[in-house]
Amino acid sequence: MMLSLRDISKRYGRGDRAVDALRHVSLDVAEGEFVVVRGPSGCGKTTLLLAAGGLLAPDDGSVGVVGQDPYALDADRRAALRASAIGFVFQRFHLLPYLSVIDNVLAPSLAANVGDARRRAGQLIERFGLADRAGHLPAELSTGEQQRAALARALLNEPRIVLADEPTGNLDEVNGREVLAALAEQARDGRAVLLVTHDRQAEAFAHRTVCLDGGRIADPDRTTTDDSSASKGSPRS
Repeated sequence: MMLSLRDISKRYGRGDRAVDALRHVSLDVAEGEFVVVRGPSGCGKTTLLLAAGGLLAPDDGSVGVVGQDPYALDADRRAALRASAIGFVFQRFHLLPYLSVIDNVLAPSLAANVGDARRRAGQLIERFGLADRAGHLPAELSTGEQQRAALARALLNEPRIVLADEPTGNLDEVNGREVLAALAEQARDGRAVLLVTHDRQAEAFAHRTVCLDGGRIADPDRTTTDDSSASKGSPRS
């Protein structure tokens, strides 16, 4: 299993002010699978994604990333695992404002060895329609272009797992669908894709949708796209 969460819980604060962000959540994402975790703001979605990505240790339970528990590793080895196995896509992009698009996309190569990184960055920039924007700074891009640049950066290291936190939250419907289609394509290429969102249109691109409410999985939809779909990760009608 590419990504495995087993009975994880996370609490913020102490005493009467403590908040249970996650309560005994279990979830698997397989190779080539696109899973959406949907729920309202404050339901624990981002906490779930951070725990899955080795960025926030759960209080209880275990996390498996390509067969390794990131929280059983020391800080350096955990960072190396994240850099090699996981690509993060964030709602607010987190592009470095003083770097061009090409240099932002190349940034992950500083943490992990990427063969022919500049050639791969160029391919990704072209794939996401940014070839004529490669030398521009983030402030010179549209919102949709910034998100596509952030997605290209997340894929530079050819991660086996892609984690996306509300990547369509700042986009209009057209740009949002473009990003969702790109994530579905990553699943078709064999990556495990986990997206957390409140955007219902994401469900049309996913193999499976899980509903999170109050830190618990409330009503998982385990229906996978059938063989009549064009391919795994294709939009469902």
